[in-house]
Amino acid sequence: MIKGIIPINKPKDWTSFDVVNKVKHILKMRQVGHLGTLDPMATGVLLVTVGKATKLFDLMQTKTKTYLAKFKFGIDTDTLDITGKIVATSKNIPNLDEIKSVIPKFIGDIEQIPPKFSAKSVNGKRAYDLARANIDFELKPCKVKVENIKIKSYENDELEIELTCGSGTYIRAIGRDIAKELNTYACMTSLIRTKIYDFELKNCYDIDELNSDNIIDKIVKIRDILHFKELNLDSTLFEKLINGQIINIELQNGDYLLNNDVDCVALVKIVNFKAKMSIFFGI
Repeated sequence: MIKGIIPINKPKDWTSFDVVNKVKHILKMRQVGHLGTLDPMATGVLLVTVGKATKLFDLMQTKTKTYLAKFKFGIDTDTLDITGKIVATSKNIPNLDEIKSVIPKFIGDIEQIPPKFSAKSVNGKRAYDLARANIDFELKPCKVKVENIKIKSYENDELEIELTCGSGTYIRAIGRDIAKELNTYACMTSLIRTKIYDFELKNCYDIDELNSDNIIDKIVKIRDILHFKELNLDSTLFEKLINGQIINIELQNGDYLLNNDVDCVALVKIVNFKAKMSIFFGI
């Protein structure tokens, strides 16, 4: 059974689903997905899941992501990025010291209003579908976590930052809100995701280099992704766990990997000396 993650450097102007479909075509299998969408204009780390590695989604959503983003001050667009329609401009361009003074407000647990051109659900419909249809609606603020923002450069009214954040953070909205704090506008001109969890951009594959002869070798096994202790069991207890039974075991509380000779078979949670399978990845 083929399963695992292929770290891919998503090309500009490709959707995340374009990449998934390409991998599906190469592997000739249907069970292919991804762990975290990138907008078409963005590039960088896209984790493509193969087989039952799709079950890693909830677990990987707890991991941080790092981005390099650029914002142009004085311009507002309907999409909050350079691909959108310009809806407002301002001659109020902040200096570097002014920008530095407001950056700390956007680090930590913050609230942000998602962009209207986003996949947020509004009464069962995608926000971007409503926005494209010129239907007026409001999105509620969401709580997100930003671990760090580092200014990389500021030239020709364009700010480049490196940002590490939790899942669900809209980088476009960060630029909008920094500008709003400075009584002006800003739109995102570039976005590169450089890291998710342990997966760094420098170790990602270009989509053009993948083919039917080499793609299997590019798949990172689940046991090499999850940093948990391995649970060593005899064949009887192994079978009981993967069949959904709870077993008694004298080990500390926590998550453990249940592996076979090929890869991780399941993630097992132990609470009060009782072990139960929490995710089954297949044998």
